[in-house]
Amino acid sequence: MPRQPLLLILAGPAGSGKSTLCDRLVDQNIGFSRVVTTTTRAPREGEINGIDYHFFSHEDFDTRIQKEEFLEWAWVHGHKKYGTLKSSVLDPLKNGQDLVMSVDVQGVESFRKFASQSELIKKAIVTIFIVIDHERLLNRMRLRGKDDEVEIANRMKTAEKELKEQDKFDYRIHSNTRDEDFAALTSITDRERKARM
Repeated sequence: MPRQPLLLILAGPAGSGKSTLCDRLVDQNIGFSRVVTTTTRAPREGEINGIDYHFFSHEDFDTRIQKEEFLEWAWVHGHKKYGTLKSSVLDPLKNGQDLVMSVDVQGVESFRKFASQSELIKKAIVTIFIVIDHERLLNRMRLRGKDDEVEIANRMKTAEKELKEQDKFDYRIHSNTRDEDFAALTSITDRERKARM
């Protein structure tokens, strides 16, 4: 009998390194694919539609909400929508594919609710929160150079709220170096895979 697939969901403040961890896990070629989520924000330099995100117009996004195509979606930072299409998660899991993704804290809560109705998600889901201290997070946001100081201040406010939710997660990774964070993540994946043999 094939092993039950995993759905690893990483959450944590913007700049905590969750996207980098997801990408690195996929790049290791150990059987994980990344769930491509959707957004109404414009692509950043170097981002590719369908690989980094599905970039939708507000109208297209709203149409898909009305058709109930999303597993979860939310307004983020007040003016952009992000979401996860049901098909991006359910179809690969049905085919036995291990998945990894990063979403915000409210998105994880939506996944938990969906898991109460979906046996497939319930058996696959593993939630991981990236815990990061204030100064390290602020430095990372500034170093990546993607946001101005106003946006960084908004993200730091959101981060303080998100950090209060960490106890609701299956695992917590206390962020240190990129390599140490990744070692903690692979330790979790090994443990969860063995539990599903």
